[in-house]
Amino acid sequence: MATIRVMSTGAVESMVRALGPAFEKQSGHTLDLAFNTAGGVRKRLAAGDAFDVIVLPTADIEAMAKEGKVAPESVTDLGRTVTGVAVREGAPVPDISTPEAFKKALIAARGVSYSNPAAGGSSGTFFAGLLQKMGIADEVAGKAVLGNRGYEVAQAVADGRVEIGTTFVSELLTVKGIHIVGPLPGDLQNKGTYTAAIPVGSPVKDEASAFLRALTDPATRGRWTAAGLEPAF
Repeated sequence: MATIRVMSTGAVESMVRALGPAFEKQSGHTLDLAFNTAGGVRKRLAAGDAFDVIVLPTADIEAMAKEGKVAPESVTDLGRTVTGVAVREGAPVPDISTPEAFKKALIAARGVSYSNPAAGGSSGTFFAGLLQKMGIADEVAGKAVLGNRGYEVAQAVADGRVEIGTTFVSELLTVKGIHIVGPLPGDLQNKGTYTAAIPVGSPVKDEASAFLRALTDPATRGRWTAAGLEPAF
């Protein structure tokens, strides 16, 4: 039986973990799972770390396919999630119905959490740019609690360290004790699409392909949706 090394971004971590055990039981193969931000995954690949399945934003996988780094026939779209806004369970719910209302909520909040752009997370990088666009980057930075991963953002909200947290909904849903107010409003909305592929040098391509088929089994669509991801299959 084979060991399949999987490196994935955090946005789809919950489903990779959820579906992995059943695949291992049915196939007899072992999954060696690792998770990081998109930037963290790219750094590990650039350093020469070898994996059998890679999950990254779709644009990254498309670039790797063009460069001949992943097998084109293995490219498999998984799903899409959106950046959401969360507060602690039971806390007052801010008005985020419009971009202007959301801006006012961020200014009024005692603390705000989002992914540290320096860690390479897609949602945090986007949100940092959004704060610049709204003209409140310095104001929010002074009260920001940055998480290296999306679930750390959600945990900061659940712990009461901040009043508002924002990251991908699929990561917010992994932490109890928070209430998801909704997606970013209007033209601020941010969607992240994620795709898997098998590197050309993988020694277990057939086994890795079987795992990708398990991830995208139509019977799992409901579970993907419940995890805050719109399935692409």
